[in-house]
Amino acid sequence: MISLSYVRILRVLIVALIVMMGQAVYAQDKKAPPPPSIDAATGKALNAAIEFLNQEKYKDAEAALSGLVVDTLSPYEKSRVEQILASITYAQGNYDASRKHMQAAIDSGGLNEQEASQASYQIAQMYMAEEKWVEGAAAMELWIKNAPKPSSAAYYLLAVAYYQQEKFDKALGPAKKAIELVDKPQESWMQLLLALLLQAENYKESIGVLEKMIDLFPDKKVYWLQLSSVYGTLEDYSNALSIMMIAYHAGMVTEDSDIRRLTDMMMVQGVPYRAAEFLTTAIDKKQVKVDGKLYEKLANSWIAAREYRKSVPILQKAAEMSGDGNIFMRIGEVNMQLEDWNAAATALQSAVAKGGLKDAGNAQLLIGISLFNQKKMGEAKNWLQKASSSKVHGQTARGYLQLIESQNG
Repeated sequence: MISLSYVRILRVLIVALIVMMGQAVYAQDKKAPPPPSIDAATGKALNAAIEFLNQEKYKDAEAALSGLVVDTLSPYEKSRVEQILASITYAQGNYDASRKHMQAAIDSGGLNEQEASQASYQIAQMYMAEEKWVEGAAAMELWIKNAPKPSSAAYYLLAVAYYQQEKFDKALGPAKKAIELVDKPQESWMQLLLALLLQAENYKESIGVLEKMIDLFPDKKVYWLQLSSVYGTLEDYSNALSIMMIAYHAGMVTEDSDIRRLTDMMMVQGVPYRAAEFLTTAIDKKQVKVDGKLYEKLANSWIAAREYRKSVPILQKAAEMSGDGNIFMRIGEVNMQLEDWNAAATALQSAVAKGGLKDAGNAQLLIGISLFNQKKMGEAKNWLQKASSSKVHGQTARGYLQLIESQNG
């Protein structure tokens, strides 16, 4: 969940915070007591180390502190030395040493309560920056337990640490808490909570999170699509379609796959005419890649809307692009619905000629019926005889053959 760029930023922030603490320059409340004093020689060494640290001259910074006899320093002075050493070692990538120095600063007794708490928080952050999620979670749990007012960022980092360990149940509580503590949570915080809810298949609660994300980031198409998808998962297809339509009218639904999905949703909701018009407009605007499947989808929409005549030319295009004759078969069936027997027979014969039919016996039967209705009894008889061997359609074919014989008699 934490990206490499986030880890790098976190590391920079930790170094900056440690340096600020090590400089021993703090804004003091007028009512607060002044910080303990530092003798001149120690102060000179500390200031020199900080200056070298700011210049990224780490060896020189260490050398500036090497002359100090730590055992002779006051607790306050020891804490400052350890903080600067923590910063120097961290900047050089020696994270274990940095944590030890920071803990030594806490153990020195020279930090006030607020500083000690901040140092403990930084130790937890260091673990996070190193992607040591188990240790980071434990350190952050401890800090939260002892802090008077744990920050929202702390809860977020704790949630991340558990998420990275795939302890999703333990991550959910801190993720929620992080968002509860702020009026406008960061997008990454919302994304983490949403991921946890979806992973737990808690779709109803994820709706509220997605609605808040849309409120905060209304131009992010992905959240509109996710909200629609969640409603669909809950079989609330009306809301699923409504959300997609809002996104469409806002100009966010423009990709081929989204257009096709929205068409399907209209079909599910029983508005095929609207689906057909919508898809036709998308084709005219060149928002979708035209292929046989697309034409078939459009034709099916017109058929469902009982606009059979509009479906036929669309099916013809789909049939020509298809590798088998099944769509020609569909054209034949539609023309039979229109009682255009000549067109039906032609399409059905094309289906047989192209091959690959799911039910060749049915095609033969329908050709025979189409020819029968054109009074072409001889041709009809030939096709019905072929169909008579079908286990499924043989009885119907033989019935038509008997009818032809009775008429001839």
